[in-house]
Amino acid sequence: MRSAWLVAFILWLSMPPSALPRQNVSSPLAPEDRAWVEETLRQMTLEEKIGQMLIPAMAPVFMNRESEEFRRIERNIVEFHVGGYHAFGGDPVALAALLNRMQRLAKIPLLITADLEGGPGYQFRGATRLPRAMALGATGSEELAYHAGQITAIEGRALGIHVNFYPVLDVNNNPRNPIINIRSFGEDVALVSRLGQAYIRGAQENGQLATAKHFPGHGDTSQDSHLELPVIAVGRDRLDRIELPPFRAAIRAGVAAIMTAHIALPQLEPEKGVPATLSPAILTGLLRTELGFQGLIFTDAMEMRGIADHFTPEEATVRAVRAGADVILFPVDVEKSFTALRQAVERGEIPLERIEASVRRLLEAKARLGLHRNRYVDLDQIEAIVGNREHQQWARMMIERAITLVRDERRVLPLALDETRRVLLLTILDAREGWREGTPGSAFRAELLKRHRNVIEVTIDEKTSRETIEVVKKLADLCDVILANGFIRIAAYKGSIDLTEEQLALLRALSKSEKPFVFTLFGSPYVLSFVPELPTYILTYEYYPEAERAALRAVLGEIPFTGKLPISLPGAYPIGHGLTPTAR
Repeated sequence: MRSAWLVAFILWLSMPPSALPRQNVSSPLAPEDRAWVEETLRQMTLEEKIGQMLIPAMAPVFMNRESEEFRRIERNIVEFHVGGYHAFGGDPVALAALLNRMQRLAKIPLLITADLEGGPGYQFRGATRLPRAMALGATGSEELAYHAGQITAIEGRALGIHVNFYPVLDVNNNPRNPIINIRSFGEDVALVSRLGQAYIRGAQENGQLATAKHFPGHGDTSQDSHLELPVIAVGRDRLDRIELPPFRAAIRAGVAAIMTAHIALPQLEPEKGVPATLSPAILTGLLRTELGFQGLIFTDAMEMRGIADHFTPEEATVRAVRAGADVILFPVDVEKSFTALRQAVERGEIPLERIEASVRRLLEAKARLGLHRNRYVDLDQIEAIVGNREHQQWARMMIERAITLVRDERRVLPLALDETRRVLLLTILDAREGWREGTPGSAFRAELLKRHRNVIEVTIDEKTSRETIEVVKKLADLCDVILANGFIRIAAYKGSIDLTEEQLALLRALSKSEKPFVFTLFGSPYVLSFVPELPTYILTYEYYPEAERAALRAVLGEIPFTGKLPISLPGAYPIGHGLTPTAR
């Protein structure tokens, strides 16, 4: 018996870091952890309790201890007792070292959050970049959704990130949505619910808190709540059919947190102009009481204009807490929010018991994460876990299985390129600026040139002149094959998902050519609605280097097309459509 145990122990030690067992943060608290929560809460001052409900943001770059930025962080932790911090992108080691410095300042362990929608590599260089939700939706695979949550949790925890603001459970049933779009699993309610549950299990069984967002549903908007306050004028019957089922499924799966939406629903919240984030009827009445959610409620960023243009920082903070929020995320001004909450409690506007209920939930989350036992990041494990080969292989599989062939009317795929054929490689950008993961199209171009040297390359964007576009048409006449790659970025504060009319006109003109013409779309999948003439239409639902490489492999027949539409293309193709061409 003893020798068998020893063999098992040695095998456990030999497991790769990503395979080591992780704490399941969905499990009930142990008695000793519950005791820590209650004893900590009992000893806290009012100011410490209020501070726990505030989570500001920082960019994890190197900061000298005397720098203005670090002094601001130090003041927020020591003087205003903030409960955590949100980390934007940067270097993994710089992040981990900074978090350890910050944790040493805190009396109570800090809860570190991040938006890891495309895996840790979406924010932190060298970590594993995963496809976002719509690409996973195109695979239809719960297994891949689970592994996406798992990999994100394992690498995220290695970096010191405890809460991932994902998955997006908005049902993207509005093709004009400029901010949800590919961040959603798709348009089908059952698919969003099923893959959302799998992602949550993958995250929380591996030690990271998942967050379902944006409650009660941001999918049917054509405005970006970073820029303005969208209004969804639908009633409960429609919400019960479309928007709410994924959140109900997430609650059944034990999701640890839910993030609110800065959207107005006038049929649920009677006060005009009050978004869900500030609505007692929606957060307490619907989410807490009716749906029975007992986890953490995070506001979306309070600096977004859907809130900040209509309410002062003080008013927004107090109204959000009165509505039922546990955490004020990205307060416009930490000191103003802190003072406003303290004064509201002292005036009796917010009962102390209401504050303590939120703080207890926060302490319970920290206990589930084991932060009361160890709050620090082990710097030595980062290089072994973050971006490891196993995770990269899963990431490649995910994006390859997502590539969807929607149309191939002239049956040009898989594309055969002999050395005599001259290829026009056209890269079409919806915007010249703002690309965070390298120059769009460069990975596709590099891989194509490895296989075929006879290539003419042209890039056009929203600033390209009509004269240049006319030159492109002439180049197309001189070439034998046209490969056009469109890039449409989904990003906060961008507000648009459109190509220019000149770019669309060029695509219409190229579609009339009898030459092989392959159009691949990276990002928002809806261009076909504006150029229905396109003879070949491929979707990746993403824009980063591995998505480009996977798309080229599919075009050349090196991998099969296996993706299926997780959304409908209005007037053209239904959910679930996808072609698989046979080799020629």
